Amino acid sequence: MNAQIQDQLALKRLVDTFSNLADVKDVDAQVLLFTEDAEVISKSGEQVFVSKGREEIGKAFSGFLALFDVVYHLNGQQTVDIDGDTATGISYCFVTLIGGGKKNQSGVRYHDTYVKQDGRWLIKKRESDFMFTTTEDMPK
Repeated sequence: MNAQIQDQLALKRLVDTFSNLADVKDVDAQVLLFTEDAEVISKSGEQVFVSKGREEIGKAFSGFLALFDVVYHLNGQQTVDIDGDTATGISYCFVTLIGGGKKNQSGVRYHDTYVKQDGRWLIKKRESDFMFTTTEDMPK
């Protein structure tokens, strides 16, 4: 298998692993998918949240995930452009969050910048664009 295909598969696995770890709320493992100096920017409507560095990202993720009993990501298409040990990519995700008697479902488009460090792809920057969110009451 050529290096380009191997890198594409590794980047897909990276994005999928991020979602799997979010679903089980394993933030300690999730932050290790980021570079030490990574940046996460989450946009939802007019609200923008920025976290920099693994520690700050971990605190933000832990605080957010703690609000929900169920976290469920369904990843879709991903496109990547690879240039040596750097890459950019766009991936799509449908996220369901259940907590506090509510079910929130969002369509998210991630704009990522990746770097390969010590032979392993990591997320350097992730811009999460929550393109739409629906909320409904859960049946009692």
